[in-house]
Amino acid sequence: MQSAGALVSGRFVCSAFLKAAARCPISPISPIRLCRTADTPQDAAVIRIPRYMKNRVGNAKQTRGKVKIRTMKAGKLLIQSKNPDRNQSAGYILGKFEQPVLCSKGWKHSKSFGDYFTINSTKTVVPCVTENQKKDGEQKTLVNFNSLHLCKELVEALHSINITHPTTVQLQTIPKITKGHNILCAAETGSGKTLGYLLPIVHRLQADEESQMHGESAHKVRTVVLVPSRELAEQVAAVSRTLCAPFGLLTRTVGGGRGVGHIKMVFRRNPPDVLVATPGALVKALRRHCLDLSELSFVVVDEADTMFDPSFCDLLENILLHTNIASHPQETRGPGHKAQLLVVGATFPGGVGEVLSQVTDLGSMVVIKSKMLHFLMPHVKQTFLKVKGADKILELHQALKVLQHEKGGGGVLVFCNKSATVNWLGYSLEEMGVQHARLQGEMPAAVRAGVFHSFQRGTVDVLICTDIASRGLDTTRVRLVVNYDFPESHTDYIHRAGRVGRAGGGGRRSSQLRHSSLGCGAVQLEDGDDEELGSFTQSLRSCEDQQISEAAFPSAVRCSRSPRPHRQPRWWRCR
Repeated sequence: MQSAGALVSGRFVCSAFLKAAARCPISPISPIRLCRTADTPQDAAVIRIPRYMKNRVGNAKQTRGKVKIRTMKAGKLLIQSKNPDRNQSAGYILGKFEQPVLCSKGWKHSKSFGDYFTINSTKTVVPCVTENQKKDGEQKTLVNFNSLHLCKELVEALHSINITHPTTVQLQTIPKITKGHNILCAAETGSGKTLGYLLPIVHRLQADEESQMHGESAHKVRTVVLVPSRELAEQVAAVSRTLCAPFGLLTRTVGGGRGVGHIKMVFRRNPPDVLVATPGALVKALRRHCLDLSELSFVVVDEADTMFDPSFCDLLENILLHTNIASHPQETRGPGHKAQLLVVGATFPGGVGEVLSQVTDLGSMVVIKSKMLHFLMPHVKQTFLKVKGADKILELHQALKVLQHEKGGGGVLVFCNKSATVNWLGYSLEEMGVQHARLQGEMPAAVRAGVFHSFQRGTVDVLICTDIASRGLDTTRVRLVVNYDFPESHTDYIHRAGRVGRAGGGGRRSSQLRHSSLGCGAVQLEDGDDEELGSFTQSLRSCEDQQISEAAFPSAVRCSRSPRPHRQPRWWRCR
């Protein structure tokens, strides 16, 4: 009661005091200063909101009320993103002062997992075929192998394996080789380069056999084909045996990993007309005087970008110094003839001039360069998906399951950067019940033999491998390529991607790129690499044919060596 009385008396005193103050000639603000606890609405406190906050709220309300109308230029959809605002048509041309909006913008953010963009195919036919072959409806006389002046038996051998018309690369290389020129041929993967040099070689060997112009060299090797791997050597030798069978010409292979005794046994019998060898095994044979390369008719360096790599360059230089390379087409004919040099690859190798200048005149080399050189195949679809590091193998397993249930199925190539990653991934997929095969350079020769051949036959549909399977191998049944570890260079990416969509077939490419190093073979992007990744993506967006240039590929992508467990892993996956 006392407190209530005090409250009433206090209120009475306060109101009486205000009445007295109103009669005094004092400023009218004085009552407000004296008391701010009044219950009247006129004396309520005012809360003021900053103007920038008002503007932000107003803009948010206007944006929420508007309906966005997305406009896109007419034409086939080239790039399809999770964000429809970043979709792009094939006819899009970036303006001079226009800033590109990259589909991968913001992919370093922790909430970007699940983002993706797809680069759709822009063509339905592989670019390496001739224009006449693309026009199925026109009744035109197609260019065939008879017009290249090849012998009848060779043309029939090609028909037996359902090859009736030459590709663009073959139309360019076969006449030049037949005339005796040294060749440097660089063309896209799957364009028929192997037949491009084997056909004129077999034709020339048969012509010399009939005219007996090889003379004393009849008991010596007449053609050497150098390849970087044993699997590719077996593949090239199989094609050579098919072409040489009608003429009784002999083809043999020699590769590493089987000891010197096996190499000696190869040359103990009748010397082959065509020898397909790896550099290491051939150098061992030369050191033990198992063969003589001074009277060769042809020297072929296949997969030139790998053969001129520092790991092979010294061996290749040693082999070429044992040969006698012609500097003019006239030197390849008649008694005492010299060898033609044929350098073939899907990318222009570096350091070619330094090696070749020691064995021949560089001016004698005829350069044949495809229009699609260093281009990604425009008839193959690519999808880039950002996933968490822990979900990487789960995404791979899901992709394999989807392809397995699709009509027709098909083969899958999974590329890793290191042999240890191949083994680990194989064990993991084995626990998931996925049947697969493994192929990597550290496998014993006895275990490695026949692995790729079983994959080609369809015994297994999944092959986990290193870059040893990315060079030259025929993978026409492959429908999906997965880069479990992102390649360390743009040339490796081109070769890996070239394993799918060969000979005009369809397919998809899949790549995974992560931001930290959780184990060996990880690919690391350092701080500030978003711009370089954006440049790579922009180069894909800016042209219909999806060209990759050396300047556009992120140069900071490198193999990680030291793990950093405190960094959040980030991966890109494209399929």
